Amino acid sequence: MSAPIVIYVPRDAAALAMDADAVASGIERIADQRGLSVQVVRNGSRGLLWLEPLVEIATPQGRVAYGPVQPEDVAGLFDAGWLAGGDHALRLGLTEEIPYLKHQERLTFARVGVTDPLSLQDYAAHGGLQGLKRALAMEPAQIVDEMVASGLRGRGGAAFPTGIKWKTVAAAAASQKYIVCNADEGDSGTFADRLLMEGDPYVLIEGMTIAGLAVGATYGYIYVRSEYPQAIDALEAAIARARGVGWLGDDVHGSGRRFDLEVRVGAGAYICGEETSLLESIEGKRGVVRAKPPLPAVSGLFGKPTVINNVISLATVPIILAKGAAYYRDYGVGRSHGTLPFQLAGNLKHGGLVEKAFGLTLRDLLYGFGGGSASGRPLRAVQVGGPLGAYLPESQWDVPLDYEAYIQISAMIGHGGLVAFDDTVDMARMARYAMEFCAIESCGKCTPCRIGSTRGMETIDKIAAGGPDREQQVHLLRDLCDTMLGGSLCALGGMAPYPVLSALNHFPQDFGIESSQPAAHAA
Repeated sequence: MSAPIVIYVPRDAAALAMDADAVASGIERIADQRGLSVQVVRNGSRGLLWLEPLVEIATPQGRVAYGPVQPEDVAGLFDAGWLAGGDHALRLGLTEEIPYLKHQERLTFARVGVTDPLSLQDYAAHGGLQGLKRALAMEPAQIVDEMVASGLRGRGGAAFPTGIKWKTVAAAAASQKYIVCNADEGDSGTFADRLLMEGDPYVLIEGMTIAGLAVGATYGYIYVRSEYPQAIDALEAAIARARGVGWLGDDVHGSGRRFDLEVRVGAGAYICGEETSLLESIEGKRGVVRAKPPLPAVSGLFGKPTVINNVISLATVPIILAKGAAYYRDYGVGRSHGTLPFQLAGNLKHGGLVEKAFGLTLRDLLYGFGGGSASGRPLRAVQVGGPLGAYLPESQWDVPLDYEAYIQISAMIGHGGLVAFDDTVDMARMARYAMEFCAIESCGKCTPCRIGSTRGMETIDKIAAGGPDREQQVHLLRDLCDTMLGGSLCALGGMAPYPVLSALNHFPQDFGIESSQPAAHAA
């Protein structure tokens, strides 16, 4: 009897929202009715979100993609002979040859969309565990040195060198240390953490285990926002399976070394994406920012030395250990080494995930991958780095995506999310939204954030209303932003001025004022 034909149907949240479960059920039902032998594998998303559900057929020539497939399309696809890669209006050709995917550099996301996310065998067969096996043969200090040499910087937004953070925790003397994964992905237009947790959870487990070996930590926590139920389910199932075969526990891969971890679910507070608020939440307290020092690397979770890294940072660790620091460092430009999963959202034809080496431009992403605006109107502004990121006008779309280059234009790359707007956008309203967002999500601990964001909304309303004191209100808004930038305890209040000042400087006409960009306030 011939082997069943393998059909991949994503179970990623984006695909589920577009009836992927019904598509999978329809495939199995029709195949059974027609006496055809198929095996449906629920994989992660390839990140081509406008094509979800993207169904792939394993053929001798490679995996052939069809999408977006709806339940009512399934019978017609069987009629067209799709099990043999047959022609159909939804046929996209070989998956790996789709330009959107072919022109990427997938390192961290190499397995996402390719494997069954919960299959231990699939993970190992596609390069998984190679980094951990090498790490187990190294001294802890050598692992840390490898991370330092790789140039990996925190992918959660702060871009702090990962190896330096690890070195600090490794040097701290303590009876207990922790690895904490910040999976509280709350920025608008971001979904890379979710795609990875749902599509390749073992790589995160492997990365956290390597981190534990490097710094002497024996336990870890993955802090996931409650709005990600599929990611939570995937992580918990993967952890249980990994523990069951000795990938986690008291004897990791027979090495005699211990590392275990668990998932903690947050209640949805944006502020808990800030590392010290996150620690407070794990400890069962209200999510409020801690003053620094001490740094979490010295006194973090339960007062113990703690490594806190973002999902993408930790998920990148295995390939660095497997391939070597130089391999990873050679991607990118300047001090921005490696790749970043950019997330395309907003008014774009082709929204999705694009993993590329640093150095490309916004224009490359917006048009080379995003296909321009979904509305057909000219793009006007792009917010990069989440709700606290600057709004960039077209004149800045050719600046290389590089941490230092973006600092020079008072912007940030952050978690790699971008939200595009066409020429119908009102930038004064977007600036107000930034202040409103800050006011709603503030933990309330510091005055510049708690009070400043509310006063910011009021001031923008006065500017929008016009009147003889409009210029005075603009000066007041700039002074307020200065206070928030310099006086807030954390990045929520400290970065809320970025979108406000960038909108004010680059789109003054939306505020009813003449163009003016004081050098001290340029953003």
